[in-house]
Amino acid sequence: MKKGIFIFLLIANFPVFSQIRTPQPSPNTTISQEMGLTRITLNYSRPSIKGRVIFGNLVPYGKVWRTGANQITSIKFDADVSINGQMVKAGSYGLYTIPGLKTWKIIFNSEDQKWGAYEYDPKKDVMSFEVVPQKLKNKVEHFKIEFAEFTATSAYISIAWEKTAVRFKVEQNVQDQILSEIIEKTKAANPTESTLMAAADYYYENNINLPQALIWAQQVVEKDKQYWTYQLVARIAAKLGQCDIAVPNAEKSMELAIKGNDDAYILKNKNVLKTCAKSK
Repeated sequence: MKKGIFIFLLIANFPVFSQIRTPQPSPNTTISQEMGLTRITLNYSRPSIKGRVIFGNLVPYGKVWRTGANQITSIKFDADVSINGQMVKAGSYGLYTIPGLKTWKIIFNSEDQKWGAYEYDPKKDVMSFEVVPQKLKNKVEHFKIEFAEFTATSAYISIAWEKTAVRFKVEQNVQDQILSEIIEKTKAANPTESTLMAAADYYYENNINLPQALIWAQQVVEKDKQYWTYQLVARIAAKLGQCDIAVPNAEKSMELAIKGNDDAYILKNKNVLKTCAKSK
């Protein structure tokens, strides 16, 4: 083989041989959390400090930041939510930030697939607000975003790196939607036991029309005599102060729960009987 041809073949095939996989210095990660009736999904890259000064240096104050490394951080909501009191429609957004010494600006942008903040377009901002940064005691070596203090209908999203953290609250008001669905499904011609039980339990947990909750629970027991159905009647009746209904249902539930070796329901029934004993 002639030398010129060999060199040509080597150059032609160089891209193939050069594609060597190595660990990413800022690996990508995805986190997801159910909240209310939606799911929140965050996709971002995690750079490390590596002995560098981050905020005010590597990440300048007062300039738009991709909030991580590589491609901008994206955040997706499967349903409409409220963020720091502002409504945001379901969808995927680019999460930009502008770090500052005293305040950070959090930005949701309609473009969620940009590489870095080089092409950030403020005209495509969906919303923005300011938060106060917190000083951390311990250094966070690897940039991280996480869910904190989440409840059934709310969660804080925390952004932390070096010794600085910021966070904002995401909420979803699902009460009206749930109540509307309960009314619709319980008024159907033949509501299922699971529908009635779910409706009764929701009313019980949220102190909504307990007499109606008790009616639904009793309808469930008529169709399905299980220790969990008797227990639902018992705890609703006890909350209403109707111990003449609560006690026999708790006792029947206790009997079946013992046979089923279900300690959780045994304890629930003990609490009902204890409540009714105190009320005498």
